[in-house]
Amino acid sequence: MNKVVVISGLGAGMGYEVAKILAGKGMSIAGFDMDPEALKTVKKDLDRIGGVHCLETLDITNRPGILKFRDKVLAEYGHVDTVLSNVGLGFFGPFEEIDLEKAIKNVEINLFGAAALLQAFIPSMRERRYGKLVVMASMIGRIPFPFESIYVASKFAVEGLVRSIRYELEPFGIKVALVEPSQVSSQFAAKCHNRPPEDSPYYDRVVRFSKQNSEILKASPTPLEAAKKIAAIVEESAPKLHNQLSRRDSFNVKISELLPNCIYDPMFLKHMDIKN
Repeated sequence: MNKVVVISGLGAGMGYEVAKILAGKGMSIAGFDMDPEALKTVKKDLDRIGGVHCLETLDITNRPGILKFRDKVLAEYGHVDTVLSNVGLGFFGPFEEIDLEKAIKNVEINLFGAAALLQAFIPSMRERRYGKLVVMASMIGRIPFPFESIYVASKFAVEGLVRSIRYELEPFGIKVALVEPSQVSSQFAAKCHNRPPEDSPYYDRVVRFSKQNSEILKASPTPLEAAKKIAAIVEESAPKLHNQLSRRDSFNVKISELLPNCIYDPMFLKHMDIKN
């Protein structure tokens, strides 16, 4: 039976690369993105690769639209094997100075967007007693970073959501997996790293943090490199719950869990050049 994979946010970056990799392996891709021009490029590439694919222009916050998309996909293919929740939006700034209305929108996209997508496709998987939910989280859903408090909170919430529903869904043969990248050398981080005003009490530390983050980004995997590992997770019959995309990320998660705060925190602050 032909494998069917749903991918949200496949217009660019990792979602786009994963879609091409899986289509090249003979899987049918059902996906959406809010950028119609980007979807034209995706459609052209998937048509070139071959197979029957279903693409829609859709905003992840449009919950009635997601349900209509689900109905269309199930009518087209009869089933879905894997849902890859890929949409995410960064949010950067000192917590004291952020706009909470914009923060609410960020959580709406990162948490409730993922929740709506998963909830839409769980019933058909449950009835079939088979399926996988692969959710793009983040390493900062395990390790908190300063100046990214809202994004961190949304990713901690995503981690909690997936870890909780795992217990509910396991009896029905539905597997879940979290993908926890730290950085990927795309425009994702650059788009959200806006500096506060120069008279902000946080300005100097934010500038140093951003500069160090840019250096880390240079050694990070490209979207294609990351996509190859994500595609491998999608293909696994029983993927691990927690999946990092590099040994460095796995090491960082491990030491953050093992070391007491009195040792880890000074190391972290020095590494990010924000100790003082």
